[in-house]
Amino acid sequence: MQAELCKTLSNPKRLEILDILKEAGEICVNELAERLEIPKANTSQHLAVLRQAGVVNTRKDGINVYYSLRSQKITEACSLTRTILVERLEDQVGLTNLIREQD
Repeated sequence: MQAELCKTLSNPKRLEILDILKEAGEICVNELAERLEIPKANTSQHLAVLRQAGVVNTRKDGINVYYSLRSQKITEACSLTRTILVERLEDQVGLTNLIREQD
């Protein structure tokens, strides 16, 4: 289950969708596609994957489908992951600089 969620979140466009949903709260597919600058069909496919993984909620209003985050904890988890990656990169840069200084 955890591996499936990680796989779902491994796509950069899906992470971008999560960032937009965090900011917007709720947004329809058309507006989301415009903000992502990708076709509506591609946006819908990404949203379907996120919905199947239980990451987003849907609400239908007439012909429009609106999406929102099921839990803010998912964006907190993504933020924590980013922080860890930045720390790793900083460590690598520090090690590279140390090696250069010794040459």
